[in-house]
Amino acid sequence: MSRRGLKRWVRRGIVVAAVLALIPTVLTFLYLPSFVHPVSTLMLKDLATFSGYDRRWVSIDDVAPVLANSVIMSEDGQFCFHRGVDLGELRGVVDDALAGEATRGASTITMQTVKNLFLWSRPLGSVRKVVELPLAVYFDAVMSKRRIMEIYLNIAEWGPGIYGIEAAAQHHFGVSAKQLSRRQAALLAVSLPNPIARNPAKPGPGLRRLANLIERRAGRSGAYVGCLQ
Repeated sequence: MSRRGLKRWVRRGIVVAAVLALIPTVLTFLYLPSFVHPVSTLMLKDLATFSGYDRRWVSIDDVAPVLANSVIMSEDGQFCFHRGVDLGELRGVVDDALAGEATRGASTITMQTVKNLFLWSRPLGSVRKVVELPLAVYFDAVMSKRRIMEIYLNIAEWGPGIYGIEAAAQHHFGVSAKQLSRRQAALLAVSLPNPIARNPAKPGPGLRRLANLIERRAGRSGAYVGCLQ
């Protein structure tokens, strides 16, 4: 390839990268109003493959508060205090990796939200994580914590083809999101890390133990969930 041709491809690559970076920036502002109901990339994939899915958008005002409290205590205890990325958890992951130890997850609710909205889980892998971090900081700066939680609860996957807390509550327990009990909320929260393998309606011993822990923590969540008030 000639030098001129190489420069042309580099310029095209820069333009493509700029456009791809602009898409989530613009969409974030479009998602600010509460009447806008975003969809996730997984939902788009289900549509593209004609798989279909069940998602029934519900306002955070119509979700039992104990559900959001349980999700915070299970997924991201510092949600109300960090700015999209939990630097303390992130440092711990880096330290563990440098020491050759098994790393733990450091993904915040905001990071999971931008991943679900704008990115694919595979095949990007570690590249996705690099993109996810600045996106989460930006998303947190633009959105209120309450709106972030509302979007997250409405796009999170809770089983094959089951998206959002209203569809999940109806599918697993036959009640609305507003009617969820403390126990049901805890079971739904602890199933989030692996919603395909973990069934909140038929929990095994391990899932029940996790739910017991989160149910207790949610009951004492206090200031940890203050940003949702």
